[in-house]
Amino acid sequence: MTDAASSPSDEAEQNAALQKAVIVGMQPGQAQHVLQEAARYATLLSAPLVVAHVDVTRFVTYEDPDGYVHSAPIDLNLESGVAEFEEVEAAAAETLADSGLTWTARQLVGDPALAIKKLANRLDAQLIVVGTRKRGLGESIREFFTGSVAARLAHRQHRSILVVPLEEEVPDDQTEIWTE
Repeated sequence: MTDAASSPSDEAEQNAALQKAVIVGMQPGQAQHVLQEAARYATLLSAPLVVAHVDVTRFVTYEDPDGYVHSAPIDLNLESGVAEFEEVEAAAAETLADSGLTWTARQLVGDPALAIKKLANRLDAQLIVVGTRKRGLGESIREFFTGSVAARLAHRQHRSILVVPLEEEVPDDQTEIWTE
């Protein structure tokens, strides 16, 4: 189920039904065990699950008093963000098909940590679940400049954050985490 194309009044109604949700940040191609862990915690907490994808190619232009967000693209290729959201939504539908959970997918825009924080505030979320980044030089450079979404969430809001590893663990005797 999704509410990506909802109107402002529909979104307010959906937000009321999603109070105390578990929010999971998802990206296309992300390991499904991140979503599975989020579903497990949503079940344990008897909470709805919100699968959030943040389109970083768009930015918030203004927000209505009821919380409806208006955005504009940084890049004129609007299809990339739509395609990514559809991929995340399809993967969630496949993974959650037999879960029995109440869930929805949300397309957010802008900075991932700030967008997820705002959604968590709107829904009074119980838990935020995110995956770690892939190991690699490119990812470590990007993290140096932008910071970890999990770390930025941990320092900018009060909710618990579950960080799920994406890959196999680094052996204790390996001195370098990123081998590229």
